[in-house]
Amino acid sequence: MTFKELGLTDSLLAGIDSMGYKTATPVQSQVIQPILAGKDIIASAQTGTGKTAAFLLPIVNKIITEPHDENKINALIIVPTRELAIQIADNMEGLGYFTNVSCIAVYGGGDGNSFTAEKTALTSGCDIVVCTPGRMIAHLNMGYVNLKEVKYLVLDEADRMLDMGFQDELMKIISFLAPTRQNLLFSATMPHKMRELARKLLTDPVEINIAVSKPPEQIVQNAFVVYEAQKAPLIKYLLKLKEYTRVIIFCSKKQNVKLLTADLKRSKFKVEEIHSDLMQDQREKVMQDFRNKNLSILVATDILSRGIDIDEIELVINYDVPNDGEDYIHRIGRTARAQSQGTAFTFISPTEQRKFATIETLLEKSVIKAEVPAEFGETPAYDPAAYKSAEKPRNFSSGSGNKGGKKFWKKK
Repeated sequence: MTFKELGLTDSLLAGIDSMGYKTATPVQSQVIQPILAGKDIIASAQTGTGKTAAFLLPIVNKIITEPHDENKINALIIVPTRELAIQIADNMEGLGYFTNVSCIAVYGGGDGNSFTAEKTALTSGCDIVVCTPGRMIAHLNMGYVNLKEVKYLVLDEADRMLDMGFQDELMKIISFLAPTRQNLLFSATMPHKMRELARKLLTDPVEINIAVSKPPEQIVQNAFVVYEAQKAPLIKYLLKLKEYTRVIIFCSKKQNVKLLTADLKRSKFKVEEIHSDLMQDQREKVMQDFRNKNLSILVATDILSRGIDIDEIELVINYDVPNDGEDYIHRIGRTARAQSQGTAFTFISPTEQRKFATIETLLEKSVIKAEVPAEFGETPAYDPAAYKSAEKPRNFSSGSGNKGGKKFWKKK
């Protein structure tokens, strides 16, 4: 379905065209028209399905075409992280370029100047405010924010916000809103507590189910069964096999991010790190350099596994096995965006084998165990039943992990 068929205004269509979008994704095709019709929405949509535009486009269209007070806040979008807030505001800048709809991202981590700029926008009026819960609470506690004119409330990555413990903050913010509003709830998963939240907030909602707990089919997944000490050398080996333009390496711990980044820099790779220890302006500079291809490799904690909208990521490497299946899906979902192909490698140490077996159960298939080159020495067998997390393995056969593995590379 084309965006013109969805009934959007010419100024919005011009912005869509300038960003290179041709046809609507499934979630956009199913969500945009009910939002335009004023319906509450609960949508389950996997990362990378285009859900940001799915709610931005109809909200902007309604602000353009319906009466509203330009000196008030008309739409409030609440998100779990500053990175997602920035991404949505950036998308809004492109999609709304040919409109006069204003937007500001309100998030913590900045300096006093950013707080002052946010206060100015919140008091003088802004069409769309994208915020993190904690930062909005900080402004609300000052007493100068009026949310009574908000017509559209969006909770994006709502499951993530609940997982991060933001339920009380969400309900406090919502208590400042007028009850007559349109509510749009987007989530990657629909656990019981999400359903409970939806029952509290939504009125006769249209339910859209796009997400499945499986990665896109176009992602080629391979796993390497290795010892912990073999991970960094193997990463360098793989990165030298092909000249990649964009690679994300995920680590579960900040210390691993820092050590691996330093190691890769010593090997002359164009790499930077991103994690919560960096100042906000440092993180934004790293992300901008990555978007502009000034660096080709990003080593990150799970701060990037959701909500960062960067296409053309060729390779995702899980240095550590993610904590659960959903995190795995969100990590590798950074690649193969916009119908492109992508590759995901996961490194599995002995103490991570049971965790990865649980992920394979969620995927309902076994991930191919690729052969580790002989030059790396013996590797453990993949036998999750023989290992217990944080315990020493018992009765395994060293080197058997290389037998029968898929061999897919050839040095040129």
